[in-house]
Amino acid sequence: MSNNNISIGFAGDVMIGRGVNAAITDKGYSYPWGNMLPILKNTDINIINLEAALTNSNKKVYKVFNFKASPDRIKTLEEACVTIVNLANNHILDFSEEGLIETIQTLDNSGIKHTGAGRNENEAEKPVILTVKNSTLGMLGFTDNEPGWKAGNSASGVNYIDISNADDCKKALTAISTLDKKTDLVIVSIHWGPNMNEEPERHFIDFAHAMIEHGADIIHGHSAHNFQGIEIYRHKLILYDTGDFVDDYAVDPYFRNDHSFFFKVEASQQGIEKVVLIPVLISKYQVNLASGEDYKWSIQRMQKLSSKFGTKLSDEGEVLLF
Repeated sequence: MSNNNISIGFAGDVMIGRGVNAAITDKGYSYPWGNMLPILKNTDINIINLEAALTNSNKKVYKVFNFKASPDRIKTLEEACVTIVNLANNHILDFSEEGLIETIQTLDNSGIKHTGAGRNENEAEKPVILTVKNSTLGMLGFTDNEPGWKAGNSASGVNYIDISNADDCKKALTAISTLDKKTDLVIVSIHWGPNMNEEPERHFIDFAHAMIEHGADIIHGHSAHNFQGIEIYRHKLILYDTGDFVDDYAVDPYFRNDHSFFFKVEASQQGIEKVVLIPVLISKYQVNLASGEDYKWSIQRMQKLSSKFGTKLSDEGEVLLF
């Protein structure tokens, strides 16, 4: 890797509440990362979707699943060298505004950057901008989940977008174009679509293309709880869904949502230089490197899903870019 290239690690949903939170109590802050820890520590930047509030709040909102972890679990994120978290999702307000604000304060105190939710609309829409190795990186967070959680002028919430709404799309694309003028590399982290969807729907593909056309370099998708295919579009990278990375969820026998990847991207001011997928497996509230049949299943499934976009993936997990 060139000394000026940035190595960026992308993971999907990180849910460190419930069973994972209890496992941390028993086994320590670094337990959820298993033997992935050296890999997580060997990147310049790590980006995740944080699928649990970090709060002591008990103001549970009415829904099927509510996820939170103790605020001291920020040390678990620090152990994994997490740099930026997306907060635009359907769990960050599971414990009301109080839980969101405590999460933001906890992240701020640790120095972990965040985007996609805030105390008001301006905070929720505000991008993260970082300078790494003489390159400037910007990231925006969006979600199409929980429209009732949309942030307002004086109301806390998420950076909500309705992808079928032309005005919402125009506003998002304008934000991407604006960020593109300020930075060398634009990342859009987006929590979109229904659970257990094998492939993105056509309007998601169209919007991903539009985001690239307006200046995004990398689309970091998540929400389905299973990984979807990869597309190289105009020499840019679309990760339609990065799946789950660590959680305590029940495993679907078809989608096998305990299987996913750590997506390692090498980028320069000129764009994407290299993409390598590292297969992982969740078991006993911990993520580890996949091996044997688990490794083979994930690679072959990703090869099949990505081939529909004309993307080729080697048996070693390297995306053949151009």
